Amino acid sequence: MKRRQTNPQLLSTIRHLRKASNTNNAPIWDRLASELNRPIHGRPTVNISRISRSLEEGETAAVPGKVLGMGKSKRITVAAFSFTREARRKIEEAGGECLSLIALVERNPKGSGVKIVG
Repeated sequence: MKRRQTNPQLLSTIRHLRKASNTNNAPIWDRLASELNRPIHGRPTVNISRISRSLEEGETAAVPGKVLGMGKSKRITVAAFSFTREARRKIEEAGGECLSLIALVERNPKGSGVKIVG
């Protein structure tokens, strides 16, 4: 039996990403939607340290799951489905920015320059 997502916020985010992918011919949003549509134990949880190693200052990451607060952050923009309080605090203290995936789509409809980490 196939499991269905029941979290209304998650379902809304998945629909928004799929629509943005079709509207803007941006396959990155469809890939993120597919990752989010997996069971919760299949979605990535990523520490700040891993994101910081993957990006240079000023770059943008998209995480199809949860960002955890282990490690140090650079001045980066991170969009994710959810953040721990500690992760949000560390990113913002380093001069970075935390966004929802929907906010990232609104800011960058084509998804150019966005790296998926997870």
